[in-house]
Amino acid sequence: MTRITRRLASIDAFRAITMMLMIFVNDLILDIGVPDWLEHAREGEDRLGLADTVFPAFLFIVGLSIPLAIKAGHERGASRATTFWHILRRSFALLVMGFFLVNYEEFTKGPALVSAFGFLLIITIAFFFVWLVYPADWPLWRKWLFRGIGIAALIFMALIYKGGTPDHPMGLRTHWWGILGLIGWCYLTCALLYFIIGDRMPLLSFFFLYFLAFSILAHTGEYSFLQYLSLGGSGGLSAFTMGGVVTTVFYQRMTGNGKASKGLLILAAWVPVLIAAGFLLRPYGGIAKLGVTPSWILICTGISVGCVAILGTIVDIKGKQDWYRLIRPAGTITLTCYLLPDIHFAILKLLGPAVELPEAIRTGWIGVAKSLLFAFLIVLLTGVFEKKKIRLSV
Repeated sequence: MTRITRRLASIDAFRAITMMLMIFVNDLILDIGVPDWLEHAREGEDRLGLADTVFPAFLFIVGLSIPLAIKAGHERGASRATTFWHILRRSFALLVMGFFLVNYEEFTKGPALVSAFGFLLIITIAFFFVWLVYPADWPLWRKWLFRGIGIAALIFMALIYKGGTPDHPMGLRTHWWGILGLIGWCYLTCALLYFIIGDRMPLLSFFFLYFLAFSILAHTGEYSFLQYLSLGGSGGLSAFTMGGVVTTVFYQRMTGNGKASKGLLILAAWVPVLIAAGFLLRPYGGIAKLGVTPSWILICTGISVGCVAILGTIVDIKGKQDWYRLIRPAGTITLTCYLLPDIHFAILKLLGPAVELPEAIRTGWIGVAKSLLFAFLIVLLTGVFEKKKIRLSV
């Protein structure tokens, strides 16, 4: 039986769209008077904004990619030990980046030697030095020289960092793991589970429900005795990633049997089921990203499965790929794309108010158009980086 182990173009398309939306909604935070339905729901609100669907989609895409990446590695001759090490290395990189970026958010004007924006700029550039894919013809000493510069910069930033208040300063600590850190935990957990379980659908589905249960228990008062069994610290968020793993394994199985179109129809049929289940569980915390509620998890999983069914039909079955050509780099060197806005933001803040956009351009629908244009330009810049072979290995 033949199975697809190559990179699926539909997943790249889904990832590219999601990454562009992530940059868009992150930039919207800086705007004024934009429609509520585009933004994150506020704490205590029982609703779903567009921004609340983006991070779940990205976690789901991480899961979609796991079986393909591991199988592709095996086809290239990677041993199980090599695969295991790759999972640990990639997870560690995401956790380190998330850890530093979260502490930037807590940076104060204490006795540190650099400003918060200087800290953000230095650590982000250091990430590139440490995890850049260096040219194959570079000697090993030169690669490690540049990596060493990046590592030294991160160590120096850790030593001079001050958070908290001037009266009660504190060093680096895990306030929360940040977007990249949470992705790292979910990837670590679900990649290791797939590494052990393989394509056994019943077990993979069990773990999707297992992670969903953490969210349900958290809103029934029965969470405390199970909180240490979350297999990685991400709790219910891992349900998104495991849902992606299950989806790819099912899609591969149907494609291997020559039933790709039927497989996508079955996935589409699951969309209303997942969304309906989400609304049935709405009494347990409502639809709330900030609460990682079961309703939010199931509704967003349903949306992501629907996107797979639509994009799989358009891109994989019908072979139509040119429509997302300009934004494709966001789906292939995604982490590079994600970090570029931080460099842009830090530089603008360091330059001061003189380069700040007028309030009129940051307000209402004009602000929305500005943020959409900004996201598109970042993706185009990512394409330039891709052509120059500047990409991170994570």
